[in-house]
Amino acid sequence: MLPSFILTLREGLEAALIIGITLSVLQKLGRQDQKSMIWIGVLSAIVVSFLTAISLNWIGAEFNGQGEQLFEGATMLLAAGVLTWMVFWMRSQSKRARANIEQGVSQAIQGKGKNGIFLLTFLAVVREGIELALFLLAARLNSKPIQEFLGVAIGLFSSALVGWLIFTTSRRLSLARFFQITNIFLALFAAGLVGLGVHEFNELGWIPPIFEHIWNINGEIPDISPVGQSLNVLFGYDSSPSLSQVIAYLGYFIVLGGILLFDHKTALANKISKN
Repeated sequence: MLPSFILTLREGLEAALIIGITLSVLQKLGRQDQKSMIWIGVLSAIVVSFLTAISLNWIGAEFNGQGEQLFEGATMLLAAGVLTWMVFWMRSQSKRARANIEQGVSQAIQGKGKNGIFLLTFLAVVREGIELALFLLAARLNSKPIQEFLGVAIGLFSSALVGWLIFTTSRRLSLARFFQITNIFLALFAAGLVGLGVHEFNELGWIPPIFEHIWNINGEIPDISPVGQSLNVLFGYDSSPSLSQVIAYLGYFIVLGGILLFDHKTALANKISKN
C-alpha cells in the first residue's frame, strides 16, 4: 500500500499544484472566464489516464507463460526508468516549478486563449496520470489489489487536501523538501523494480543468474510472509536472489549516486566560476 500511496500522493500533488497555480494566475490577470477550460482539461486528462490504466492492465492480463514474464519484466524496468527520470527532473525543477507554470499560463493566455489553457492543463495532468498508471501497474504485479486501491484512495485524498491547504490558507509547503524526501522513496522503489525485472528475465533465460542463489533467508523472512511481501513491494525483496539481481540492484544505486555526484560537482563548479 505504501508505494501506491506515495506515488499517488506525489503525482496527485503535482497535478494539484498545477491546477492551483493556473487558477491563481487567471485570477491575477482577471481572466476568471477561462476557469471552466481548466476543469474541462482536468476531467479530460482523468478520463484519458483512466482508460490508459485499464488498457495497460487488460494488455497484461492477455499474456501467459513466458509472454507474461516478458511483459512484467519490461513493465518493471520501464517504470524504474521513468521513476529515475522523475527524480532528476524534479530535482532540477522543484525550486522554480511555480515560476515555470505561471509563465506557461501567461503564454497560453496570450497565444491561444481558452484552447491554450485547456491544452496546458490537459497535457500537464495527463502526464501525471499516465505516469501513475504505469507505476501502479508495476506495483500491482507484486501486491494485492485491495492494498493498491487503498493506497491510491488515501494518496488522492491527501494530495487534494494538501493542495487545498496550500492555496486557501497561509500555510506553505516546502516543495523542494517534499520532493527531496519523495525522491528517496522513488529511488528505493526504482531499485526494487530493477531487481524484480532482472528476476523475471532470469526466469526467461534472457539474463543469466550468474549464481542462482547467493543467499537464502527464506527461513527467517519468507517471501510469502506479511513482512516479506511488504519488503518485496517496497524494495524488491527476494529471500534468495540471484547474483545478477543483486548486481542490478546495487548497480542502480552506484550509477544513480555517480550521476548525482557529477551533477553536484558540475553545479558547484559553475557557481564558483560565476563568482
